[in-house]
Amino acid sequence: MTTGLSGNQKRKMKSAARLYAVQALFQMEHSSLTVEKVRTEFLEHRFGATLDGVELQDGDIAHFSQVLEDAVNYQAPIDQLTDRGLVAKWAIARIDPTLRALFRAAGAELRDTGTPPKVVISEYVDIARAFFPEGKEASFVNAVLDHMAREARPEAF
Repeated sequence: MTTGLSGNQKRKMKSAARLYAVQALFQMEHSSLTVEKVRTEFLEHRFGATLDGVELQDGDIAHFSQVLEDAVNYQAPIDQLTDRGLVAKWAIARIDPTLRALFRAAGAELRDTGTPPKVVISEYVDIARAFFPEGKEASFVNAVLDHMAREARPEAF
């Protein structure tokens, strides 16, 4: 973690890391790239880059790497947790690939007790709103993540 940053700046960097993790997981699912190659690409070309004249938010590299690693290393149990949170007969394989990446990143973070589940839910619902500003996906994500969090971390509720 970089020292000398305000609490607000650290929060923004963690939020950016979560968004980048969702994008990286989506990219991995749609390519044959390894987690190491995707991580390197994001760190070299996305974190703090300028795109169409807009400077992208710098992300918390450690948080990004941890979410990515855990999402890949624990994908099967995270997918099973997600399946249990989904409406009956909706297997994770049937949902939008962006949402699948989002649930995997959030599920990875729910495994770690460092961030309160309600913060994880709020952050990933915001990401869902960013990807789907017109739709009902944010409410759907909120409901599924709430179910996942209550199962993964019941002591927090």
